[in-house]
Amino acid sequence: MWLRDELLKSIWHAFTALDVDQRGKVSKSQLKVLSHNLCTVMKIPHDPVALEEHFKDDDKGPLSNQGYMPYLNRFILDKVQEDFDILEFNKMCWTLCYKKKICTKHLLISDDDAFKVWCIFNFLSEDKYPLVIIAEEIEYFLRKLTEAMGSGWSEEKFLNYKVQLHAKTNCLTAWELIELVGMGYFSKGMNCQTLSMGITEVFQELILDVLKQGYMMKKGHKRKNWTERWFVLRPNSLSYYVCEDLVEKKGVINLDKTCCVESLPDKEGKKCLFIIKCTDKSFEISASDKKKKQEWLQAIQTCIQLLRLGLPSPHREARLRRRELRQRQQMEDDDLAERMKQLQAANETKQRQLEGMRKKVEEAAAKAAAEEHRRKQTQLDLQDRYRLDLEREKMVRQQMEEQVAQKSSELEQYLQRVQELEDMYHRLEEALEDERQAKQDEEAMHKLQARLLEEEAAKRAELEQIHLQQQRALSQTEAEKQELVAERLAKERDLQAAMQQLERLERERHGALEQYEKLTRKLERAANKTKTWKDKVAHHEGLVRLIQPGHKGPQRMTNWGPASFTDGELELRKKLWQDSKNHGAQPQ
Repeated sequence: MWLRDELLKSIWHAFTALDVDQRGKVSKSQLKVLSHNLCTVMKIPHDPVALEEHFKDDDKGPLSNQGYMPYLNRFILDKVQEDFDILEFNKMCWTLCYKKKICTKHLLISDDDAFKVWCIFNFLSEDKYPLVIIAEEIEYFLRKLTEAMGSGWSEEKFLNYKVQLHAKTNCLTAWELIELVGMGYFSKGMNCQTLSMGITEVFQELILDVLKQGYMMKKGHKRKNWTERWFVLRPNSLSYYVCEDLVEKKGVINLDKTCCVESLPDKEGKKCLFIIKCTDKSFEISASDKKKKQEWLQAIQTCIQLLRLGLPSPHREARLRRRELRQRQQMEDDDLAERMKQLQAANETKQRQLEGMRKKVEEAAAKAAAEEHRRKQTQLDLQDRYRLDLEREKMVRQQMEEQVAQKSSELEQYLQRVQELEDMYHRLEEALEDERQAKQDEEAMHKLQARLLEEEAAKRAELEQIHLQQQRALSQTEAEKQELVAERLAKERDLQAAMQQLERLERERHGALEQYEKLTRKLERAANKTKTWKDKVAHHEGLVRLIQPGHKGPQRMTNWGPASFTDGELELRKKLWQDSKNHGAQPQ
């Protein structure tokens, strides 16, 4: 049974085409013509008396004000049966309206394609008047059309168009949709024939409820021969034609709840067989390949299942689901708007409360002005203190930066001093070598001085002994004075010689002392130089290395000290000492 809402959409287009002034009223004569055409197309007996009776109060005026919808529902739509041709009905309504609404000469599509787009619009439009199609249904139709043409869907292009559409009304009328498709905005690069084929395919799918179509082989009932036919599957029937132009219809297989479809094994040279079992007869069909066979089996089984469940066609069910989803979304939006109103009312109440509180706050603010002034004064004092602390901290930071820079400079100087220290270390080794040599010279001078002192002491002892002997000789006898004068003279001469020798020894001793002083000064200079180098090394390294004397070999011991003379000098000294001893013993 055709839905009344779908029939009313086509009738609405015809009625609005007759309403030239767009006031919602049409003359009675035009309504008579429209009603007669509708009854003829829908195969309903026409009752002109009923029309006259319905509009009997309008005989004086050219327009009807009783309302055409009550008459349409009671005398036409309530009597509609399912045996009329829906395409012929839509064609009649289309013929009444399209020439007054749109000119298809400047479009890429023909009048027949425009009619198909118009039917698709009626199918997808909302059940509200005036009829419009919203953006979601436009996108659904355009996707179907581009897929039928074999081109890719451009999401970005449709989003741009959707922005333009939203800036206007976010919906289109039937004539705007026809112009959109006819201008080829979403079919650039496609020729008119491809566009026409795409529109036809979508029309058959949505309007004619063609779920699947294609060539298959069918086995005859009488002659049992196999013939190729063009099959068209709809929700409640499977029709087959001579070819795909659908001109010569050869038969129809009516589907109902009792029907079933089953796969058959290959036989009689035929492959991909399946059978449709109905109440009165069965139909054997052969598909072109296994994939086609499976697709047909699944499609036919789906139709039978929908009939058993009492559900509409898939496209109508999908349309209902989309509408229900949009209605739920609209209800949620309305609910959200209602909540927003409630929140706004609550917000206004809060605003009034806040206004009262604001006045109280102003009163409290006047009382708190003095306290605020005191607080600001305290804050200013704290700011001054913080500023001073900040300046002090800044000065400390600058000093630290200067110290860091100084430390960096000292580090560079330290690196230079390390290099200098290495040079000093080499020089220090040389100075230490000089010091060791000076100490060796000092030890030699000490030994020489000790030897000279011993010789001097020996000579003094010898002179004292001689003097004592002279005193004893003088005290013993005066008589011997004369005798001893000569001896004294001799002794004096010996004494003079000894004195001369003593002077000579004294001079040698003075010379040795002078040499010793020179060596001492040289040793002091070497010690000072060594100390200076040690101080420099200690300043940079923090360590003064102790200088230890070198290894000494076995020493020779003599009367003049340990190792004071060489062996040759020692022999010479012994010889001179023996000679002087012998020479001193002869006068006695």
